[in-house]
This record gives sequence, structure tokens and C-alpha cells, in this order.
Amino acid sequence: MTSIPPAPPPPSSDGNPADQGRPDQLDSDGETLGGDDSDLQSLHTGPNQQAPKQSPPGGRSKPLSKKPLPPPPPPPRSTLPPVRAITEPAAPRSGIGSANTRWRGGLPEINTRQTPKTEASKQSEKLTKQLATAEEDNEESVADSVTQSAPSWLLSLVIHLIVLLILALITSPTGNGFKNLVLNFGISSEPVEDALELDLSTPQTDQTIDAPTDAIDDALVETEIPDIFEQVQPAEMESIQPVLIGSETIEISKPMFSGRSGAMRKALEAMFGATDETRDAVKLGLAWLKRQQHRSGYWSMEKPYSNGAVTENRPAATAMALLAFAGDGNTHLQGMYREEVDKGLKYLVSQQDRGGYMASEARGNERTYAQAQATIALCEIYGMTKDSWLRAYAQRAVDYALKAQATDGGWRYRPDEPGDTSVTGWYVMALQSARGAGLEVDQANLDLISKYLDSASVYYGAGYAYQPGRNDASPTMTAEGLLCRQYLGWERNHGPMVEGVNLLTSDAPFDISQHNVYYWYYATQVFHHFGGKPWVTWNDQMKVKLPALQIQEGAERGSWAPQADRWSIGGRLYTTCLSIYCLEVYYRHMPLYDQK
Repeated sequence: MTSIPPAPPPPSSDGNPADQGRPDQLDSDGETLGGDDSDLQSLHTGPNQQAPKQSPPGGRSKPLSKKPLPPPPPPPRSTLPPVRAITEPAAPRSGIGSANTRWRGGLPEINTRQTPKTEASKQSEKLTKQLATAEEDNEESVADSVTQSAPSWLLSLVIHLIVLLILALITSPTGNGFKNLVLNFGISSEPVEDALELDLSTPQTDQTIDAPTDAIDDALVETEIPDIFEQVQPAEMESIQPVLIGSETIEISKPMFSGRSGAMRKALEAMFGATDETRDAVKLGLAWLKRQQHRSGYWSMEKPYSNGAVTENRPAATAMALLAFAGDGNTHLQGMYREEVDKGLKYLVSQQDRGGYMASEARGNERTYAQAQATIALCEIYGMTKDSWLRAYAQRAVDYALKAQATDGGWRYRPDEPGDTSVTGWYVMALQSARGAGLEVDQANLDLISKYLDSASVYYGAGYAYQPGRNDASPTMTAEGLLCRQYLGWERNHGPMVEGVNLLTSDAPFDISQHNVYYWYYATQVFHHFGGKPWVTWNDQMKVKLPALQIQEGAERGSWAPQADRWSIGGRLYTTCLSIYCLEVYYRHMPLYDQK
């Protein structure tokens, strides 16, 4: 309970606070409300104290006004906080349950009291129960999910395994005897462990593969497997017929450049009659070419050697030198002269524009020869190395050659100009090198070349003139035309091919006094691919007399002098490179025809 402090005494006439009481409220008749004065005095003074008498000042009392007085102010509130009531703690239960309260006193009291659980322990137990319940629910949901999803993926697994089994039977001779394979499958209701136990052994012909199925949605599929396998007997070497070039243009199956090094090179040298003299001549010639290279990587037709060409043609000189090094097995990645080849390649590709043209530094009609020779060099070295850095340059050069081809199928000094056999021969070699290197060459362009050769041929294709419409076939143009026919698909025993080779053998044998290195270059390749007696006859002269013409001493040691040659206008580097090509012929290109 809240104690009420005593009210201050009423005011007195002499200003004593004990005499200053609050005025009584009056009703409308002037009488005081709330009891007489003795009650108020007893409230403030207590029951045993006598209240002092009140007298107005001067001994007279003022008349009371009948005007109602304002209500007195309320007593001040206590500033102390309310006191919370103290509740008695509930008596501990005896542990008998709810009946303990009802039948209190019916059972003897248990003296030992249980320790009350704290709030933290209650929460911990509650959390543990929730986790256990969640784990049980999760296990049930996972089990239900696996049970529901098992039939779909299990069926997919079974179907895929069956398909793999069928493919294995088709792509293997083991399945030769299969005619009909009946598969009986459906959705399995067996447990996953049992359903995954599959037998992948090859069944007998009259057996069916049964998988556990339900009675619902059973499907019987009968798959017809064609009998595409025949009994293959081991082939004997004698029964394999030689693969000859056909009458149409075909894809070159033999790697053109695979004989330039290693054991294959030694075998080819022995097969086609190379000698120590031919090998030494090649070594000396390459050493001479190395000494002529400019520090910037290019070669020159004019210098620094003696007896240079009349006009400069750096792209052609660089391409011809690179072809000589590549013919001996050197690339920018391997070989004794890899540094020289690397610098020469970088010069050539630096000359190439976006259209693939590389002969802008050449002059006049020599540009088309330079472009064709540079294309051959890029294609051969790419074909030998498969260097991805070089592929784009080689392909652009090939694309330029295809676009520059005339409508008659040949090439000449400017794009689309009606062709001549001399320039066409270099571009045919460029496209064949591209095909041998795996570059893209349109078959339609190759077919056009055959059209041009038909127009430039005489004697029903046994001889060839410089241009179509002319009947003056020459040994040089005939050798060049026959080489193009060999690469474009004429068979070895094709009538015009045999007749043309016989004409060259009888009318234009290797004669050192003729000094026609350009003819020697093409005729040597034709005889090498044709093989047989014509090759032996030609090689017996060439392998002896050509090395004998090589300079053996002095500053020009290893080169061939151009003065007496019919093509002396090309200069010393030109005649030296063509002579090296002739002596590399044993392994420079793989033979196109079967050699027996």
C-alpha cells in the first residue's frame, strides 16, 4: 500500500503556515461542503490535538460571498515507483503427475526434489528433437526421390547400353553372322542394384536379350542389321595391284615431300641411281647459295657473285634458293641451313600483300615467274613442317594463283591473260605442291588446266607448243606439258604419255653440249616419274655430266657458270638452282607411278 504524506496545515491569521488552511467550498446557501471544520482539523492535527480557534483580523469576520470558489488543487503524487506484489512460489510437484494436485496428501511426500531444468537446456533438447525429425524427413524424401526417378534414368541407361552393343556388332567383324536382333525391353521395377547388372557379352544369333520388364508399356523392337561385312582374307603383297594415276585429276595419295630425309631418302637414292658425285655436287651448290644470301634474308639475281642476271628479281632469286634448300630436306625448323631458310621465308612473307601477291619488286614479265616460284616455296616448306604460322601465307599465295588463271585454263604475264605453256607449268607445280601440303585448291581450276593443255598440244597430246594454235612443239615445252599431264592424272601407260616420253628419249637426250638447263630441269622430272628404261638412259648421262660442269674452285666454287647456257640471261644463281634441282630429283618428290 502507498502511504499518503500529511497535508500542510491551513494558513493562520499571523502568517503561520499552520494557520493557512484551504478555504471550504460553499454551496449556494453559503454553507460549507464536505463536513464541519472539526473534521478537517482532526485530519491535519490528529485526534488528540486541539485545533486553534480561527478569528478574522481585527476581531471581525468578513461576510462570506455567495460566489462559488474554485476547486482546490489536487494533492501531489508520490514519485516513488509502484511496489510489485510478491507472489508465493508454486509448490514443487511430487512427480506423480496431474493427479498430485487433486489428491494432494493422498500419497506420501517425496523428500528428494528434482533439479529444475534451465531454459538453455530446454531449448537444446527442443533443437535436438527438431534436427532428428528433419534428418528422418530428409532420409525419407531422398529415398522417395530415388525410388521415383530410378525407372526413367535406368531405362535410359539400358537403352544406351543396347545401342552401344548394336554399334559394336556393326563395326566389328564379330557381328558378321547377325541377321536379326530382337530386343525386348521396358520400364524395370526391380531395385537399382539388380537392374545395373548387365551382361555385355556377345549373344548367339538365335538368342534374344531380355531385360526385366513390367506388364505395363512393354515394347518389342525388332532391329534389322544389314549384312555389310564380308569375310576378309589376309591380303598378300603379290595380290595388291599398283595404284597408278588415272585418266582424270585425282587426289595425290603419296606425300610429295616425304623422301627428302631419313631412311626414305637413302632408299630412294639407291632405287633411282644417285651417286656420291651427285650428293657432293648438291652439298657444294648449297654451300655456294649460303654465301650469296644478303643479311636481310633475300637473294639477288645480280650479285654479289659474278655473271649475274640482266635484271634484278629478288623474290624469284629468294624463292629459287629456298627451293634448293628445301629439296635437300632443310626448313626453317630443321636442317643444316635452317637459319638461311628462316631468313629467306621471312623476306618472302614480308613482300606479300593481302591478296597474296609477292612479286612487286620484280620487273615486267618476270613478275609472274617470281610469283609462281614463291608460291611453290611457301607450299613446299609448309607441307614439310605444317607450321601454322606459314599456312596463312601459303594459302593466300595459292588463292592469288587461282584468281589469276585465265578462262582458257592457263597463266601468263598478267591475271586473266590467255596462257602460255612456260608460265602455266610453274603454276601447275605450285598448285600440286599446295595439294600435297594439304592446302585448299578448287578442283574446277585443275580441270581448266587440262583444257588449256589440250589446246596447246600437238600429235594428239604427245607434244606441246609454247602457246595454243602453234604447231611448233619444242622439247622444252613438251617436257613441261608432259610433267603437267603426269600431275593432273594421266596414267603411265596412256598412249600420248608413252609416245611423248619416247620422243624426248630419241630426239632430245641429255646432251651437255646443248647447255639447256631449263629443259634439263623438266625432262629430268618427267623421266624420273615415268621410270623404267627411259629414266635409266637419261640418268646415266645426267648424273655424270652435270656434276662435271660444276665450278670446283675459287670464289664461285659450287656454282654453275651461265655463259654457254641458252638461258644465260637468268644469270649464275638461276643456272645453279636449276642444276641443283636436277641432282636432287632422286628424293625431291616421291615418284607418281609404281616402280618395278
